Amino acid sequence: MVKIVGYPNRFSFRAEETIRFMVSSTLDAPYQVDFVRIVHGDVNPAGPGYKELPVDAPAAGEYPSRFQPIHPGSCVLVADDPKLAGLESFQVQAMVWPTLPNRGEQGLIAKWSPDRGGFALVIDEAGAPALRLGDGAEVVTVSTGTPLLERFWYRLSASFDAATKTVVVHQHPLFDHPGVKASAHIEQRVEVAPRLDNGLPLTMGAWVERMDGPRAITTGHYDGKIDGPRLLRRPLSLPETEALAAATPSHLTATPLASPVASFMADIVAAWDFSHGIETTHVLDVSANRLDGAIHNLPTRASKGHNWTGEEMNWQHRPDQYGAIHFHHDDLYDAGWETDFELKVPADWRSGSYAARITCGDHEEHIPFFVIPARGRAGAKLAFLVPTASYMAYANEHLLMSGDASTGLGRLAVFTARDMYVNEHREIGYSLYDYHADGSGVCYSSRLRPIINMRPKYQFGAGMTGSSLHQYNADTHIIDWLEAMGHDYDVITDEDLHDEGMALLSDYRVVMTGTHPEYYSTAMLDALASFKDQGGRLIYMGGNGFYWRIAFHQELPGVIEVRRAEGGIRTWMAEPGEYHHSFTGEYGGMWLRQGRPPQSLCGVGFTAQGFDYSAPYKPLPDSKDPRAHFIFEGVAEGSLIGDTGLVGGAAGGFELDRADPRHGTPPHALVLATTMGGHTDTYLLVPEEMHITAANITGTSTPLVRADMVFFETPGGGAVFSTGSIAFAGSLSPNDYQNNASRVVDNVVKRFLDDAPFDVP
Repeated sequence: MVKIVGYPNRFSFRAEETIRFMVSSTLDAPYQVDFVRIVHGDVNPAGPGYKELPVDAPAAGEYPSRFQPIHPGSCVLVADDPKLAGLESFQVQAMVWPTLPNRGEQGLIAKWSPDRGGFALVIDEAGAPALRLGDGAEVVTVSTGTPLLERFWYRLSASFDAATKTVVVHQHPLFDHPGVKASAHIEQRVEVAPRLDNGLPLTMGAWVERMDGPRAITTGHYDGKIDGPRLLRRPLSLPETEALAAATPSHLTATPLASPVASFMADIVAAWDFSHGIETTHVLDVSANRLDGAIHNLPTRASKGHNWTGEEMNWQHRPDQYGAIHFHHDDLYDAGWETDFELKVPADWRSGSYAARITCGDHEEHIPFFVIPARGRAGAKLAFLVPTASYMAYANEHLLMSGDASTGLGRLAVFTARDMYVNEHREIGYSLYDYHADGSGVCYSSRLRPIINMRPKYQFGAGMTGSSLHQYNADTHIIDWLEAMGHDYDVITDEDLHDEGMALLSDYRVVMTGTHPEYYSTAMLDALASFKDQGGRLIYMGGNGFYWRIAFHQELPGVIEVRRAEGGIRTWMAEPGEYHHSFTGEYGGMWLRQGRPPQSLCGVGFTAQGFDYSAPYKPLPDSKDPRAHFIFEGVAEGSLIGDTGLVGGAAGGFELDRADPRHGTPPHALVLATTMGGHTDTYLLVPEEMHITAANITGTSTPLVRADMVFFETPGGGAVFSTGSIAFAGSLSPNDYQNNASRVVDNVVKRFLDDAPFDVP
């Protein structure tokens, strides 16, 4: 049972930089902290065994256990202001699109807490809109009593008249549904006057549970969209309410005489425009009062509004049609924990993969981090590029727990205590493979939270037979091999590459990837392509790489976005009209659909996946080409490559990449070896390769299901070598690293480190 979890404030650090560690422990005793360098995270007894090396650190020691809660759920927060606190009468209204109206009470627009009173436009327990008022002692709720329909747009308004103590709540569907009662209107006198000088922020998508110093702890989170929220200092008539709902931001900022809302322009307290600043954390109030707000826990922006017509698919071209924010009660950006201990990275630590090891009795936790070299001071000619963006994409994946995992595996899935923790503690947030509770796909993922499946010793429930590794732990196979073969290397990460670009790579002769570098931002791909084109040597050690385009947020650290558009293996699909990233406006989806297929970078691209057994590589005629002689030096002619391995029993498995000139494999590339014909029927062709469904798409029926090993030279004296398989790194260590897979990669590394240029044929 998992009792201790934690996370660092970043993934990578340079010497003398300070790492902050956030920990939550439900144990009664203090825990011990030590620091280790992670060499081999695989506990499979058939392999080299688990390897971690203790390192001296001043932060090692004993620390008290304490539980730190996580408060998921997104909202907009508007700081308290005299213009809000001074209201007596008011009207609040918005367009809403609820996705779980029957989930229980949910806050839409509120300046409220149970203890301090105020007002809250809510969805009540019956799923109907209601206005709640409180003076700090008494509470009254007025509901329409008519439940909202799921995923339909409504205009909701609620008002309180202080002079008459009358509450009006009105709901109006934007589309009529014959035979369905969807509209409602209620007026009711009450005896409670709301206390709006409660010192609380105004919230949209939640209400305040309590204040923790200056920090608002929110609850009552809403699932669904809100568009065009407005607040006025008096109740409006129904025609005025309709006019306000129809008014655009330009109407609300025009000279009153020129505006169709002139009769109540002076009464507008706030008119928030969610279509402004979509790529930011900012929420704009277009009224003269400028009661601007900020998003909390990353609700989904660039969402279609109530007025989306389908004529424009890019929110940047018609932001006025993307004026909605989609809130979820299970959104999470930052766990928000306090720091438990800090470490100033010692100057004598070499670049590498490290972890804070936390122990208490039989309980253990590792919090991984990476030490990278000082700027412009590479410690080696070879850089191992850790695919941390992909770690974030898969962070705390729940997919296996959400259905019959064994169907696609061809066997039973095996879950560990860590998997059970992820399933039971949904508050730690989701991966980019998961669904929110309301059925919408998770398009944001952050590293500012415990990532339970990014740990040494972790085994992936959908991994191959044998080691069952994926992502972080699978990549330790490469680190272990580099150590065993005596190759000097630095470690750098995806986020460093995104931030620093080609400047990060310019000091290296060779860049070696991890086993599954699937998620790439534009800046990352540009940098790696420039490195290759300017004479760098690239060793692609995985499969399904460079597949999805992602975006990093331009203000918030440590969060990525994916919009799963236009095909590809997807657990969810982006909504029509929502294919462009909210963080950058870039078109989302596969890099293949952006005109930059993986084959154009590394010669191979994703073609199939399977989860049972791997297959060895069979040499092809190109392996005898004199250009490839150095690769196969010491390998007996015609012998298999990777016929043993820790991941599926051989080198070619899990997810496979193939060469294809149609997708950009260079015409002079050598296809050295292939796994064609060695895969079972659990291996299926990727959907983007099929224009019509067919039966002959499995490992035993189509030659497209294969992994290809490829080599080619590049301008400037560089070269590329690609394995084309996630499982390949698991074949490096058998027979004490003396095997054909290890020998091939060792030959490539040695030649790629040589300064002698390659000649393009």
